[in-house]
Amino acid sequence: MAKKDPTDLSVEERLKTLYQLQTTLSEIDEKRALRGELPLEVEDLEDEIAGLTTRIEKIQNDIDEYQRAVAQKKGEIETAKTSVERYKSQLNDVKNNREYDTLSKEIEFQTLEIELCNKKIKEANYKIEEKKAELEQNQSIIDDRRQALDMKKAELDEIMEETRAEEEKLKAKVKELEVKIEPRLLTSFKRIRKNARNGLGIVYVQRDACGGCFNKIPPQRQLDIKMHKKVIVCEYCGRILIDPELAGVKIATPGAEEKKPRKRAIRKTVKKDDDIVPEAEA
Repeated sequence: MAKKDPTDLSVEERLKTLYQLQTTLSEIDEKRALRGELPLEVEDLEDEIAGLTTRIEKIQNDIDEYQRAVAQKKGEIETAKTSVERYKSQLNDVKNNREYDTLSKEIEFQTLEIELCNKKIKEANYKIEEKKAELEQNQSIIDDRRQALDMKKAELDEIMEETRAEEEKLKAKVKELEVKIEPRLLTSFKRIRKNARNGLGIVYVQRDACGGCFNKIPPQRQLDIKMHKKVIVCEYCGRILIDPELAGVKIATPGAEEKKPRKRAIRKTVKKDDDIVPEAEA
């Protein structure tokens, strides 16, 4: 049997199908609500771990850079020491005071270079120790976060495993219903549902009011909804409105309140000094 074109469906059929879709989607929302804040907590932990990993990499790069600087300064010290030894040996062969002063200044300069390099090495080593302590602290934090993430993921997987089969069935039903709905109407419904806080895109009329925002609906509009001649939306919240009877919802109509039976007044007489005095008793 050929499938009925969604555009050929009557307004009544469209509304009924749309309400069935809403009911199915609401069931899926309930299943997902069982997970609570776990998905967000897992996501937050993953983001935090990613940030900590980047920070640890940066700290490690800083340590490597300081260590290269230390190695470079040590090489410069060795070069300066070699120069000092050479200049000192040349002092024995100087021929005049001018050469002696020049060599002495070079020796002094290279000695200062050695002192400066040692100072730089000391500062770099201090920075390395600081960075190593920071690295250890961040590594400890990331280990704790990974442990927490594993626990949250295990908990989330357990909950998802319990609801996965039912959720898959509901998702399959959603796909079946969506192909029955006109694309333009389905797109509008999804947009309304996305903007609605409770995820309701279509609601039935309750006590002469919208079942989504609970604003009163004028009598004429209620009559139009019951006629099922066109798709009507709430003028306040924009949700699609459906007649409860069409949605298959039974609305309890409050009956006339039974009047409480009033107690009959009983009159009794009290004898006093030979006089009969009537007394009313409720």
